[in-house]
Amino acid sequence: MTGNELFSLAGRRAVVTGGGRGLGKAIAAGLAAAGATVGVVSRTAADVESVARELGECVLPLAMDVASVEAGEMVDVMEGVLGGPIDVVVHAAGVQHRQSAEDFTAEGWERVLRINLTAPFRLSQEIGSRQLAADRPGSHIFIGSITSLLSIPDAAAYTASKSGVFGLVRTLSSEWSERGIRVNGIGPGYFRTALTEAVFSDEVRCRKMLDRIPMGRFGNPEELAGTAVFLASDASSYTTGQLLMVDGGWTAS
Repeated sequence: MTGNELFSLAGRRAVVTGGGRGLGKAIAAGLAAAGATVGVVSRTAADVESVARELGECVLPLAMDVASVEAGEMVDVMEGVLGGPIDVVVHAAGVQHRQSAEDFTAEGWERVLRINLTAPFRLSQEIGSRQLAADRPGSHIFIGSITSLLSIPDAAAYTASKSGVFGLVRTLSSEWSERGIRVNGIGPGYFRTALTEAVFSDEVRCRKMLDRIPMGRFGNPEELAGTAVFLASDASSYTTGQLLMVDGGWTAS
């Protein structure tokens, strides 16, 4: 197999949750460029329809709320739109709630855990069960964070959810890898998206973060695409249970 063939996703069907904007959109674009048929998922129909128009006919819009729809029903719809079973799933949907630990509301905690941790597990559980039943290989890619390994202030639920994501990566990999399903994660550092805008609008905090990043800059969403293609493709055929940090060196410093 040549280098290009190793990274090819031709003939594969992928789903990217949170694909209507930000990191999810950039990942969807990378998978499509590598040859996959990609379903982009978001609660906002206008977002996924816009992405589908922008990225081309191999990208298909899927307007649904991954935290509210029953997983079996959701995967039925996804497979119908994609025209067959799912090979790759990328869990990029996520939310943040910033509040001090002593004041953190129950509603904020439950919402973050439901969207960031429970929903991706349920979706992977359903897709993985179908892949196992059909004896089909698969690649499941969870989006973690630097908070999967480290802590940041005023983000108790987010840190808990992203730490849990890395736990899921390890556990699902241990259970499924022998049967052909690889499970990995990507740990983004700071990328400017709607989710992180509150941080970027704080000039003092921004400067402190830049001082911590060895590369001296924040990431561009497109810089996650290569990592996602690697983990989705045969180029990573012996890689499973890993959280690959894409953070400009933050967690290594």
